[in-house]
Amino acid sequence: MYKTCSVCGKIHDFNKVCKRKTKQKVTLESRFRKSYQWQEKSKRIKQRDNYLCQICINNRYNTTNIYNSNYLEVHHIVPINEKYDLKLDELNLITLCRYHHELAEKRIISREELIKIVGNKYS
Repeated sequence: MYKTCSVCGKIHDFNKVCKRKTKQKVTLESRFRKSYQWQEKSKRIKQRDNYLCQICINNRYNTTNIYNSNYLEVHHIVPINEKYDLKLDELNLITLCRYHHELAEKRIISREELIKIVGNKYS
């Protein structure tokens, strides 16, 4: 038996259930992450860090490749939603691989340790 779906508007099997897509909330943070200003700063930070995960080259937290340049992301040590004025501060940004970025987000890698690594670049 077929029916017209109230969610997607298509005709399909009676037992099929469509899920309504939810719109993501547009926040100050999400708008910033799409900005040209952030894209350029992100490129400069990766270049500053020689396109390498800064935790991997220090051989910490289950590093498998000491010179890891795969899946790099720029991490805000102090998150944007906590201190918006630090969003482009070079001392608040560090290049991490996806694995270590996840650990930093969960605070398994402490902020103090990340600040120390970035600080060494400018001393």
